[in-house]
Amino acid sequence: MKKALSVCMSILLVLSLFAVPAVAQETEELKFAVASDLHYHAPREAIEGELDDPIFWYANRRAALEDESPYIIEQFLKQAAENGSDFVLIPGDLTNDGRPRPEDHYPVAEMLRAFEKETGIPVYVISGNHDTGAGENDTTNAMFKEIYAEFGYDEALTVTDEECSYTADLGETYRLIALDSCDTSKSTEDGMTPARVMWVLEQAKQAKEDGRYPILMMHHNLLDHLPMQRILSRNFIVKFHYSTAELFANAGIKLVFTGHEHCSDAAVYTGTLGNKIYDFATTSLTMYPLQFRMFTMNEQEITYTAETVDRIDTDALTAAVDGYTQEQIELMNAGMNAYAKGFFKAGIEYRLALSLSMEKIGIAEGEFGYNLVNTAVGGLLKMLELPLYGEGSVSEIAAAYGMELPETAFYNGWDLVTELAGAHYEGSEAYSLDTPEVTLLLRMVSLILRDDLATVGDEVFFALANQILSHVGTDAVVQDLNKLASKVFGCVTPGQYFLVALVSPLLYQFAFDGDGVDDNNGSIEGYGTVNCESNTQNVFGKVQNFFATLVLYIGFFFKYITAPLTSMFA
Repeated sequence: MKKALSVCMSILLVLSLFAVPAVAQETEELKFAVASDLHYHAPREAIEGELDDPIFWYANRRAALEDESPYIIEQFLKQAAENGSDFVLIPGDLTNDGRPRPEDHYPVAEMLRAFEKETGIPVYVISGNHDTGAGENDTTNAMFKEIYAEFGYDEALTVTDEECSYTADLGETYRLIALDSCDTSKSTEDGMTPARVMWVLEQAKQAKEDGRYPILMMHHNLLDHLPMQRILSRNFIVKFHYSTAELFANAGIKLVFTGHEHCSDAAVYTGTLGNKIYDFATTSLTMYPLQFRMFTMNEQEITYTAETVDRIDTDALTAAVDGYTQEQIELMNAGMNAYAKGFFKAGIEYRLALSLSMEKIGIAEGEFGYNLVNTAVGGLLKMLELPLYGEGSVSEIAAAYGMELPETAFYNGWDLVTELAGAHYEGSEAYSLDTPEVTLLLRMVSLILRDDLATVGDEVFFALANQILSHVGTDAVVQDLNKLASKVFGCVTPGQYFLVALVSPLLYQFAFDGDGVDDNNGSIEGYGTVNCESNTQNVFGKVQNFFATLVLYIGFFFKYITAPLTSMFA
């Protein structure tokens, strides 16, 4: 009995070394703004563009309002002050081209300097992958710290020599750990190393010893903000993110502010000891939805809202930049956010269409696989451009495969894809599985794979036969036979079934955010609250979440795999 008691006491002692101690403080309430990825871009003397769009003809592949960016940043700072902010946090990418152009940093620093002088509200920044580099003429880390010395570095408690990391006190209760997560030798990848992780842990420990709660700010994401982000978007999230989150959570860090992914998303990770850490990724300020975050926090509760920049000084804009039409200015004045959405959708379509060109894919005419890929890409683009409903529409093609598309207000596939992309960037995705939008998305993916791969099969396996048949005008006979077979078997080939089953849950999770943490407006427990969940509850919760996700994937998979059998025996 004594031996068992001794073992239990030893275990409790070890666990107490990792548990987060409470910091005894009087209740202090802070209110602050967070804006990320400002992507300041020096405005052109006149706007110009090449898109076939009556309003957004000057949209770019980044879908970012570059010429308008200085005026959006100024309006954000104004609203941050009007909302009663005690300070402002900016987790990286203050500029768009500041990495190779040090001169682009100075206008941003001047705007921040004027804001601090006028309002007395301090601003704290950290570098992003667009801000510093290791090239011969790039903005170095030393230059960044010098240019933005007034915005965290001058009052820092500690500053790293090689990177841009530092710590600074926020009010009487909290301490900011501003971590440089970038690799200056690479364009987007994170530069997280064991040494940087240890530095954060040391600073968190020091904060607790000084009676303060640690808050972390860095550019790269700590937690997943996309389905399987570590695989699909690996350059936007730190290496070994779960083990890093585990260490940071057990070190007492509850809040992490990140950017880089350009989405408004809140994610939570609960460590093995029950300590929670929240990663609030904030969308790019100068892209739709032009959002920033407002936080109000005390020891018991942290509340947050998503705020929007919905107006800018268009008189100042047109005085500096020529080429805007009266209709464009009127739309901006009617609602800058709605204008930004139209610009965003035009830019996303432009970018995706460019990435689907054979030149961008990197296969030249005459090279192996050119005809195969060109046929597939051509079919995909055609499907996205066709109207969804009516004569000569996607619905007619779907009917040939025995599929029915739900009725929606979307005009074509591009309209649907860009709308759902905008919902992801905006956060709080509300498109659940039974909504027409998600149903349409999944059926469009299924249809594109079926029709496009049928064409590719035609290209690969029956090229010679079709060359002969083309002389008598029946070159489409193979695809027609595939469509006929699909009425019986539902899909064309087992391979297509597999692709549809694999892709569907990923796209669904992209359109529907069901992690239980509201992305834009909500509240979480404050730093002074005690975690009441036992480790047993925590472990069972993790297992339950894992199996819920697994069931979702299996359900989608079997839905498509068993479709042919259901069709045959119906």
